[in-house]
Amino acid sequence: MRNPLAKRTVGIRPSGIRKFFDIVADMNDPEVISLGVGEPDFDTPWHIREEGIYSLERGRTFYTSNSGLKELRTEISKYLERKCHVQYDADQEIMITVGGSEAIDIGLRAVLNPGEEVIIPQPSYVSYEPCTVLAYGVPVIINLQEKNEFRLTKEELLAAITPKTKVLILPFPNNPTGAVLRQQDLEDIAKVCIEKDILVMTDEIYSELTYGEAHRSIAAIPGMKERTILINGFSKAYAMTGWRLGYACAPHNILAQMVKIHQFAIMCAPTTSQYAAVDALKNGDRDVEEMRTAYNQRRRFLIHTFRKMGLECFEPFGAFYVFPSIKELGMTSEEFATELLKREKVAVVPGTAFGDCGEGFLRISYAYSLEELKQATDRIARFVEEIRKEKGLV
Repeated sequence: MRNPLAKRTVGIRPSGIRKFFDIVADMNDPEVISLGVGEPDFDTPWHIREEGIYSLERGRTFYTSNSGLKELRTEISKYLERKCHVQYDADQEIMITVGGSEAIDIGLRAVLNPGEEVIIPQPSYVSYEPCTVLAYGVPVIINLQEKNEFRLTKEELLAAITPKTKVLILPFPNNPTGAVLRQQDLEDIAKVCIEKDILVMTDEIYSELTYGEAHRSIAAIPGMKERTILINGFSKAYAMTGWRLGYACAPHNILAQMVKIHQFAIMCAPTTSQYAAVDALKNGDRDVEEMRTAYNQRRRFLIHTFRKMGLECFEPFGAFYVFPSIKELGMTSEEFATELLKREKVAVVPGTAFGDCGEGFLRISYAYSLEELKQATDRIARFVEEIRKEKGLV
């Protein structure tokens, strides 16, 4: 029998996040504290769940249009104008997807021809690189620098551009580092993209979770909306991970191709989730603010705690992760995470799960209660002190 597998698929590494998640699941040990999953610990707000229940009671179990409920697309248009100061036409420029992840996939498939290059700043979300490969594109990695607070600079972008460059992925606020881009950063990047005729895929799934200035979208900069695919969703801001609902906004000529791929692969996003999301956008601002306030308290606690341990940790201003450095301990990220889980029963994600330049760092999620974070960091501090003694660092 001939080899039934596609080479490009076989060559893709499994997610480094899921690796430790699966190890913890297999351990089935109630003493394990996991800080590895990027999932809100809040329940979906009751009024949003209630709207989903009501939609089922009303018998709204039909397919929606491929693009999604018109009412939801209209609310997204209003939301983006209110929050990001950018206008999208609900009929021509917005589509509903099965999570933001599907939007990433079909967005790349809609614009890439074989051999065209996609610039991916790393550390970043694990899906960008494999989705590029599956779309027959060529990933070009920019290794972001801790000295720049893991922000993408104009100089780094210019150095990565070649005649084959088609797309820049802009993953901010960032998973795993928590880094955000400032307005000047966005303007510098926009100028390069316009001059070099590059498309931008901006993943703004954490846009509601910023802890300084309000989030700014590159799509709002003059000349950028027409060359930007904006991706967002409901998982992080509204604690709706299991509802599997996201959306993409793009110029009509691009979005029409994305809808076509979605049409044949998915048909439409879950109808119940779409009705719930309408209520989230109409009535969820207070819920988002309450969750953001709680995350910010946890963020400050973790930054203080890791610095108290003597581990370098720049201050993240977005998402719900910190990215402390363990380089001084002389261990790889994988070694540290493995030994920490074995000795202290705390699960974290090695920085290398998000790109090779994540070596020497850990991703710690603070989508957990303060009580859990305190217990976990006490164990981490004890482990770090043991390692320092074993290696003669104290």
